[in-house]
Amino acid sequence: MKKYGLFIDGKWMETVQELPVIDKTSGETAALISVAGKAEVTAAVTAALKVLDYPLEPYRRYEILMAAAQLLQRDAGQLAHTLTVEVGKPIREAHAEVQRGVQTLLLSAEAAKQLTGEMVPLAGAPGCGQRVAYTKRVPVGVVGAITPFNFPLNLALHKIGPALAAGNSVVFKPASQTSLSGILLCRIFAEAGLPRGFLNLVTGPGNAVGELLLADKRIQFYSFTGSVAVGKKLKEKAGMRRVALELGSNSANIVHNDADIDKTAALCTRYAFANAGQVCISCQRVYVQREVYDSFCRAAIAGTKLIVSGDPLDEATDLGPMISEAEAVRAEEWLHEAVQSGARILIGGHRHGAYIEPTILTDVQPSMKVVRQEIFAPVFSVIPYDGIEEAIAAVNDSKYGLQAGVFTSSLEIAHICAEKIQVGGVIIMTELLFGRIICLTAALKKAA
Repeated sequence: MKKYGLFIDGKWMETVQELPVIDKTSGETAALISVAGKAEVTAAVTAALKVLDYPLEPYRRYEILMAAAQLLQRDAGQLAHTLTVEVGKPIREAHAEVQRGVQTLLLSAEAAKQLTGEMVPLAGAPGCGQRVAYTKRVPVGVVGAITPFNFPLNLALHKIGPALAAGNSVVFKPASQTSLSGILLCRIFAEAGLPRGFLNLVTGPGNAVGELLLADKRIQFYSFTGSVAVGKKLKEKAGMRRVALELGSNSANIVHNDADIDKTAALCTRYAFANAGQVCISCQRVYVQREVYDSFCRAAIAGTKLIVSGDPLDEATDLGPMISEAEAVRAEEWLHEAVQSGARILIGGHRHGAYIEPTILTDVQPSMKVVRQEIFAPVFSVIPYDGIEEAIAAVNDSKYGLQAGVFTSSLEIAHICAEKIQVGGVIIMTELLFGRIICLTAALKKAA
């Protein structure tokens, strides 16, 4: 049995208390991780704060991040295998996450060389003709990076890469179910030449270790991806300190009658079932114009029948287990509640241990959990609409606001949706250029 410790001030240390990381396919313990207590969290923050007295030059940050990207590529096979074991995602998706992680590091490395301020036009004010002012970007300090289970490698790099590029130090807490990839990541950064103290790893339950991180006032910036409830609590307790949150979603898609129905249905099923539906912007609600509703349902069912469920280490597998059997049971209960209230299952709907069959629902109501809340499972609902304003109103009838998609060949419809859908980003899928599907992303409009 492999045991992994905490990474604090460039040293690995084990604690008495340990937690198992479960192989999501076999259900057996894959490894044991140490649980950080108050002393370890304090030591990690102290190390991160102390190292800021010895800042890295921007070009040195660039070199380290580039070296980490190369090492990540070198170890891609091991990292993908680890992701499949600890998350349960199919190996093909795990390889894709590693490659996304490489790109995240490359982008971070380039950003380290491009941090700029700006001139402030004081000369335009009375009596200031001879005055000059400018801004300069400086590190914010110690960054607390708290990541979820569904993309444990790339979402960690989304936080660590930019933080290091800007000259900050990091205290990193991965989800306890998926800490192994984070441990490997710390080893990669150490090998890449990152001085000790710039990246520290504390593992353990979020409700314990996360609270200890939040209580340490020396952490000046919290970057958190996870549930709405925890995000709200973090924001309330952070006070005047900076917080960046990416929380839950219940992503909706609009399928207009001029879309290519077969291609659209294939994309919706693909993005509803990726990583067993455990994606922040997973396709969960699909509003389809009534005249193409039946044809969309037929195409979606046909596409779902092609999904291969099984061993995630098998290259042929499309759908692996959920993060735990408890989560699969919860999703199954939501399905049963929906059916008892009048919903109809077009395909799927059964649970086998931690596996939920890829499932499509129809005849749902807005009040049902499968529509109203974030199901975070391989399930989506198909809902008919008549006019585009009706569809937009249905999309906006949600407490979530992270992402939405629109499938149409009409620029007019695309612009109306981009302007009126109240989410952080609207992705427009259209076929206006040479018969190929292209993607246009509307500018951010409001915080998720």
